[in-house]
Amino acid sequence: MGDEKADVDIILVTNLDHQANTPDQALNHFSSFLNTHYKDKWRKRGRSIQIELSTVSLDLVVTAAPSETQKNRYSAQAILTDYTLEELQDWRLVRSWVDPELRSRADVSSLLEAAKREEEWRMEPLLIPDRDAKAWQKTNPLEQIRWTWAKNKRCQSHYVNVVKAIKWWRRAFEKPKYPKSYPLEHLLGDTCPDGISSVAAGVTLTLETISSSYQTFVDSGTVPYLRDRGVEQNVFLRITPEDFAAFHALVKDAAAVAREALDATTEAKSAAAWRRLFGSRFPEGPKGSGNDDDSGGGQKGGYSDRSGPTVITGTRFA
Repeated sequence: MGDEKADVDIILVTNLDHQANTPDQALNHFSSFLNTHYKDKWRKRGRSIQIELSTVSLDLVVTAAPSETQKNRYSAQAILTDYTLEELQDWRLVRSWVDPELRSRADVSSLLEAAKREEEWRMEPLLIPDRDAKAWQKTNPLEQIRWTWAKNKRCQSHYVNVVKAIKWWRRAFEKPKYPKSYPLEHLLGDTCPDGISSVAAGVTLTLETISSSYQTFVDSGTVPYLRDRGVEQNVFLRITPEDFAAFHALVKDAAAVAREALDATTEAKSAAAWRRLFGSRFPEGPKGSGNDDDSGGGQKGGYSDRSGPTVITGTRFA
């Protein structure tokens, strides 16, 4: 957004044998390529290779070869599609699903009908190299994608933008360093209610749920166990009690501001509160509308007085 760098994770499915390669050896296979195309712009991290460019920060996550029974699934259109979760209303992780770019085919109707009936694949976890642990660890990115798509559908297509909005708010704070990236996204998935009517409601209710549901962990000086999608693994494993408590304090303050914005009875007051939460990039309220208080007075400056809470749609946060 604007001059901020985008964070992009790239999952690279390889034919590397995890039994024949240590995590360091697996990552070393890419050194020549990286030095040729990204000299002085890359470095190894614990579980990935980070590439820093002017407008994007890439995390290249290398995986070992999937099992023979899973390999053919990685050529399915449901996995290879370039469309985003927001753009796909009928996506399913099955063989018969057809990419929108190919829907001029004569048999597309029968294939999409078959896709509705097929049982979705339960993809096996992939192995990624963990240099710190000197071992290969399990991850299941396709299950994460499948879960996120289903969640977005249950949230009337608002969930993805709720995550974007809260991640944007999170960027304003250098400390605590964690949680961020996928661990933060996972927490938002666990706390965003299904059936939300707008992004504004989703942001407010999610922040309030984190504030209320995780207070006991802060009080006891512990960190919650958040099971990864499709893998028996704690995505909060590396987050300290101190970082979690500091993050929780930020969330409590943010939840109060979001509630103020959601419940405001004038557009000007609502926009002012959202700008306190998200910064000056959030659109200002109407100028000269007479809506900066609740005193009424009829239509002024082309705007009528508001009689209920402001509902801000997903496009305001995207």
